[in-house]
Amino acid sequence: MRRRLRLRGDASLTLLLGAALGLLLYSQREGAAPTTSAPRTHRKAAREPTPGLRVFQASDAGAAPAPPAYEGDTPEPPTPTGPFDFGRYLRAKDQRRFPLLINQPHKCRGDGSPEGGPDLLIAVKSVAADFERRQAVRQTWGAEGRVQGALVRRVFLMGVPRAAGTDGAEAEGEGTRTHWPALLRAESRAYADILLWAFDDTFFNLTLKEIHFLAWASAYCPDVRFVFKGDADVFVHVGNLLEFLGPRDPAKDMLAGDVIVQARPIRARASKYYIPEAVYGLPAYPAYAGGGGFVLSGATLRRLAGACAQVELFPIDDVFLGMCLQRLRLTPEPHPAFRTFGIPRPSAAPHLRTFDPCFYRELVVVHGLSAADIWLMWRLLNGPQGPACAHPWPVAAGSFQWGP
Repeated sequence: MRRRLRLRGDASLTLLLGAALGLLLYSQREGAAPTTSAPRTHRKAAREPTPGLRVFQASDAGAAPAPPAYEGDTPEPPTPTGPFDFGRYLRAKDQRRFPLLINQPHKCRGDGSPEGGPDLLIAVKSVAADFERRQAVRQTWGAEGRVQGALVRRVFLMGVPRAAGTDGAEAEGEGTRTHWPALLRAESRAYADILLWAFDDTFFNLTLKEIHFLAWASAYCPDVRFVFKGDADVFVHVGNLLEFLGPRDPAKDMLAGDVIVQARPIRARASKYYIPEAVYGLPAYPAYAGGGGFVLSGATLRRLAGACAQVELFPIDDVFLGMCLQRLRLTPEPHPAFRTFGIPRPSAAPHLRTFDPCFYRELVVVHGLSAADIWLMWRLLNGPQGPACAHPWPVAAGSFQWGP
């Protein structure tokens, strides 16, 4: 009898250990197996987003890195190589007025026509060393003059090249640091399109470019009808942009682009977009237009200049602009022709390559192109034979049409 009880106890213990081992192996298999399900969220399901809006969610803590909510609309130079120094930023965040070293006070005087100021002012973020991209913009989509009857003007927005060790990055070449003032002044004399301020030209100072440009345009371009603001590595179909702006009233509020909603601050310290809760404690950013390229009316330009002067500086420039819009209770307008995250290959047309003039001829902004890409696409779209397409069969004829 005693032996029977002992055997029964041994069997129970064996079953218990076996069950525990099975649960352990199952949990390890579940943790290691790939999954295609979306990360869990702790909020109620949102309504279906408006067509044209990009909806981003950061991953839960400890999960994979957050989606590239900013990677696609950030120019390569001068992106920092290490984490942001928030201590230094917080100590200097109230320094928001810097001298204008190179000005273009006559940029918006018009061309003598009775209409006055330009119909479209193109403002491009650049850095001192990126002369090649500026030349590509000047001689392709950013050329000044009359386009489809509209007067177009252009400026490049720059700060001082950063000194050795700024933000933990290596400095630009010694020759550039020594001669950049003379080089930029010579470039300004040749093209009359350089705006240079006395703050360091770093990625997290792009917000300073934002507020200084808004103040400059309000003072020197009070009659401008519309403003396009973007990066130097974008391709802009100015004809399509002007057609989009044709029925718009510059005296009414409007800011249109690749609108991003529900983007959550990235809390991973290793990310260059890390934002601690002490700097921004809300769970999501306000809606904003991707900084690669957006367009706004003259009325909105002047109102934004005033609003941004009252909003505390934030180290991500396009999010900061969204905060200024929120203060004005303005909602940015999404449009699918602004592609600040590049062009995905359409499943309905797998024969087309993403670098194909058939895509670009019906868009306004495409982000992430090299200077050579900008040159090539401009030639393909503006050649003597008209737009060239990479596929052999004909494309539907007719003028450019915007979707609903």
